[in-house]
Amino acid sequence: MSKKKSPKGRKRQLNGDKKSRFGKYKLLCCVVLFLLYGVGCSFAWNAVSVYVFAYSGQPKEDMQRYDVLLSEGDAYEYDMAAPEAIGENVTFKKDDWRLILVNKRYSIPDDYTFELGRVETLKGMMECDERIIPDWLRMKEAAKKDGINLDIASPYRDMDYQAYLFNRKIRPYMKEGMTYMEAYSAAAQAVTVPGASEHEIGLALDIVCDTYKKLEQEFADTEAGKWLAEHSYEYGFILRYPLGKEYVTGIQYEPWHFRYVGVEAATYITKEGLTLEEFVESLED
Repeated sequence: MSKKKSPKGRKRQLNGDKKSRFGKYKLLCCVVLFLLYGVGCSFAWNAVSVYVFAYSGQPKEDMQRYDVLLSEGDAYEYDMAAPEAIGENVTFKKDDWRLILVNKRYSIPDDYTFELGRVETLKGMMECDERIIPDWLRMKEAAKKDGINLDIASPYRDMDYQAYLFNRKIRPYMKEGMTYMEAYSAAAQAVTVPGASEHEIGLALDIVCDTYKKLEQEFADTEAGKWLAEHSYEYGFILRYPLGKEYVTGIQYEPWHFRYVGVEAATYITKEGLTLEEFVESLED
């Protein structure tokens, strides 16, 4: 004959079962929280890796290298006519690498190649077409002598990063109620579509200064913006998207965006008040 448990005994057993189940749930919750914590840390670490370490390089060694280039002057030099030596008999050719036209209409050729060189930027050592570095360094040094400290905010970008920037620009427009195509069109006025950006061929530099580091139109009113507008052509760079020429370039006014075309072409383009589109399309094949 089985014994019946007293109410007090049954209560103790029920409490024990509850504690056992609670212990299992507590353990399960701990495991889930640990996994979530691990995923969060992994995500954070990846973000840090992409946006910090990917651009860090070895700044100390590279800084020493570029200090030497600046001090030696011609240590990184190649054949280039001085601005005062440019006359009316200069011949420009469309196949000159410095004059490649890349925009919404003309995408980057599939067979286009170039060598990247490392250059100091606000984000550490990054890259651009190595052939433009000598004239960038000369321009930076010339500005420094006039009391202006120029910095590069953005040089070369690969297509993946250009796509990221473009898509990031689309999203706010869509949140405002635009369709995708409307947002695409609006975004393309400020950020060049992937595959058609001069940053992807390493010939474009977004330039700022130590006192104004934002990529905004107000940069034109700074001493650095004024200096670049007046002197950049002397070192082979042109203001790529000038005010009043939006109907030609298809891009809004960007007083910080400079494109390397070589001293000869930059001098002619600037003096004549042309865009790269107008200049290149006027050349014979």
